[in-house]
Amino acid sequence: MEMQFSESLYPLTFRAKDAQALGQHLRLRHSVELVGMKHVGISNFLQFFLYHGSIVKTYIRQGRHMFVAVDLNDLVERDMFAFWILVLKRFADKAETFPDIALADKKTISALFLNSIQSRNFFLAFENLREIIKIIIRNNILPTIFLIRFDRIRDTVSEEFLANLQGLRDATGQKLAYVFTSFRALDDLAPEVFSRKSLSVFSHLMYIRGANEADMKIIFETFEKKYKTKIVSSVLAKLIELCGGHVQYLQIALIIINGTKQKVSAQNLLSLLVRDERVGLISEEIWECLTEIEKAAVKKIIEGVEIANGQLPEYLTETGVATGNGRQVIFSPLFENFVKKIIRSRGGEAVDFTKKENLLYNLLLSNIGDICERETIISTVWSEYEDMGVSDWTIDQLVARLRIKLKLQKSPYAVKTVRTRGYRLVEES
Repeated sequence: MEMQFSESLYPLTFRAKDAQALGQHLRLRHSVELVGMKHVGISNFLQFFLYHGSIVKTYIRQGRHMFVAVDLNDLVERDMFAFWILVLKRFADKAETFPDIALADKKTISALFLNSIQSRNFFLAFENLREIIKIIIRNNILPTIFLIRFDRIRDTVSEEFLANLQGLRDATGQKLAYVFTSFRALDDLAPEVFSRKSLSVFSHLMYIRGANEADMKIIFETFEKKYKTKIVSSVLAKLIELCGGHVQYLQIALIIINGTKQKVSAQNLLSLLVRDERVGLISEEIWECLTEIEKAAVKKIIEGVEIANGQLPEYLTETGVATGNGRQVIFSPLFENFVKKIIRSRGGEAVDFTKKENLLYNLLLSNIGDICERETIISTVWSEYEDMGVSDWTIDQLVARLRIKLKLQKSPYAVKTVRTRGYRLVEES
């Protein structure tokens, strides 16, 4: 039984332009790269698209479709065998409950999956996946694999991997389609594997911008019920303006509002939010995903330097980081405030721990010498992120800042990485 997502209850008008564009691609059996800035709401849009019962008949309008969602955050080991086994598992799970597949074929699919698990053989697993997809297509069903957070395996992909993806498409007569989601296009993630020239015949690039005001209100209503947060209309209007269509800004903002003891007004909302380290972490993650050229352009916009039309980097305009014709503006005052701090900075290093650095340090110190698994770190440091997930980048950046401050404090301790597992605090000799 599939998980019920609140997004499946959104009205069909939700992100209609994006849904229509993606539906058109899938109707033509195009593969798609779905690209947007970090945490802008791609997953939120996909859960709506994947699980709303009327998506196919509204936006694709022909054929029977099977959407197979493969969230690469579920990968423990980031090797190719683990990747294909995860894809196999998601196909087997989907086929088991899919109403339009013959019972005999469901049993065959289950047997092929178990055979792959038991064999531990990469080539057999890949061939079994090919056979499963062929069985699904023989049942007159068009499968689409949604590879969510594809950037997680950017360091693992190879030319052989690309050939395997293309091989599956060819073996199905182009009836199989892929949707890759990431914060950068495939040729930015792994240029040595994916070139834009080769991708021009393999996939179509589709950017996702921040949600518009009407869609943000729909998302807000879901979060409002979840966090039991009641705010007046003037604060809501200001909140939507500050978030600039960015979904995780909105989610974190509601958690902050829910947890504060001070009276929240439209006038003090910005100062309340920018003081919170969680907002800063989101901003930092967006910032660090920009190239140096893109960062320089953002700084110029904030400093009021005019950039000629056509000279702004494509990524900034297409993802909506910068908007407007002629005089550009940054999408969110929260992000703009973060960049202004960078501009004002003179390179001085803070020595005191922030709240989350302190939580991490105390966790490591109380388990000195022992490994603190990533899951333990997340539950201790980011308990409020339980339903949102915490990226590897966020953990790694927090550890990196803690290491710098331990050195600045001339601490006798150092943080050591335990590959694929977590970190431990050790006393340096």
